[in-house]
Amino acid sequence: MKLYFHGHDYKYAAEQMLLTLFQDQRPEYPAGRPQEGEDHLILSLSLGNQWATASAALTWRGQSCRKTRRCPLPRSEDKVARDRAFQQILKLAFYQAGTALLGYEPPWGALTGVRPVKIPTKAMLAGATPAQAERVLKDTYHVSPLRRALAMDCAKASLAASASLQPKEVSLYVGIPFCPTRCAYCSFVSADVGRSLKLIDPFLKALSQEIAATGRVLEEAGLKVRTIYFGGGTPTTLTAQQLDRVMGELSDRMDLSGCTEYTVEAGRPDTITREKLEVLAKRGCGRVSVNPQTMEDHVLSAMGRAHRSADILEAFRLVRESGIPCVNMDLIAGLPADTPDGFRASLDRVLELAPENITVHTLALKKGSRLMEEGSAIPSGGDVAAMLDYAWAALRSAGQAPYYLYRQKYMSGSFENVGWCLPGTESLYNICMMEELHTILSLGGGGMTKLVDPAAGRIVRIANPKYPKEYLERIDAVCAEKAQAVRFYQSEQEG
Repeated sequence: MKLYFHGHDYKYAAEQMLLTLFQDQRPEYPAGRPQEGEDHLILSLSLGNQWATASAALTWRGQSCRKTRRCPLPRSEDKVARDRAFQQILKLAFYQAGTALLGYEPPWGALTGVRPVKIPTKAMLAGATPAQAERVLKDTYHVSPLRRALAMDCAKASLAASASLQPKEVSLYVGIPFCPTRCAYCSFVSADVGRSLKLIDPFLKALSQEIAATGRVLEEAGLKVRTIYFGGGTPTTLTAQQLDRVMGELSDRMDLSGCTEYTVEAGRPDTITREKLEVLAKRGCGRVSVNPQTMEDHVLSAMGRAHRSADILEAFRLVRESGIPCVNMDLIAGLPADTPDGFRASLDRVLELAPENITVHTLALKKGSRLMEEGSAIPSGGDVAAMLDYAWAALRSAGQAPYYLYRQKYMSGSFENVGWCLPGTESLYNICMMEELHTILSLGGGGMTKLVDPAAGRIVRIANPKYPKEYLERIDAVCAEKAQAVRFYQSEQEG
């Protein structure tokens, strides 16, 4: 779609709303004036003495609509606050014009961000009642009733998690960037997997250096580890001996006496063995994932998985026998070759297993994935909506409640990913990571360290290299960057 701006240059705000309303469109910025008959948006911002006014004049498939929104002219000299206010009214004007022409509203209304839960959470922290916080989602952002309920449940979980945290507690993320095969929807492992597996031993040596550096930083800054999360990739691509080595180094180099939650994404059933689970249990892991994504064998084949549903059942049995008390299982709505009936059957089979946590993802089309490269057929937005509607009803009927959620770009139907759990089995790490409640120190491949000062609303991000070869080449710099945590907490104390 051709975009024309008057009085501003807020491209990102316009592009976010374009992606929300017209997912198959990409922005173009032509010179001159719109041509008659072309699909286009003229997005204008004008500033008066008291009001800022946004106007969206949209032409789409031969029909036109113009909508305006305004806000009091911000008096603050804070440029960030002014930009935020202007972008909000520009997006809302675009939203109203777009939905008027399309004839429907997306499930999350005018919300475009990754973390919709922050809106009601912030309102309640400022003194709003839950009903008042929900009204912001309804009246300002036009969020649908079902999504408002999801957001409010997750906001309450976020507030409870925040209240449980102590000063100078942090979480650790350990990224193991290896998988046995590459899934069709994944853009992460781009190198030949067989070749990249040869990098595991040198990767583990480099990771050992980073663990030692992080241990020194924790001690110098006076930080305590509250949760640990092994992600990837698939951490259980490592052998039992390799897992024991890494987990042992963590306990040797760091004080883990205050760690109340230890999670390992076992994930792929074809990487789960009794021997590995014995190591995880011995080293204090209390949560693992067994992620089917689907229980339909033909869908597993279409997405590039080497295992079948029978392997998922066997892996789940092994985890239960290991004594590890909490299991998460992931499903994805919208996979190629899946149908609403197939998704419902998968969810029903997972619910029969009664895992403590179930995470329902919506397929996101990622650049570099095989799905994007091959243009594979995927279920329609309507079919994905039917899958999710069934999931939310079935999960609540099974006693599960939503406790964290997030959204991604290019997500089928503009929906969401939601973590569900039985009461008392929430993943504190997932909430802290998604709602940015405290510092996450990331080690290994592909992680993002977030140094968080909740009182000041300050976050410093430090990205670890994504791929094993890049990680090996930059390991000295990666270790040196960990010292930023010490300076961050020193400045927090001084402030």
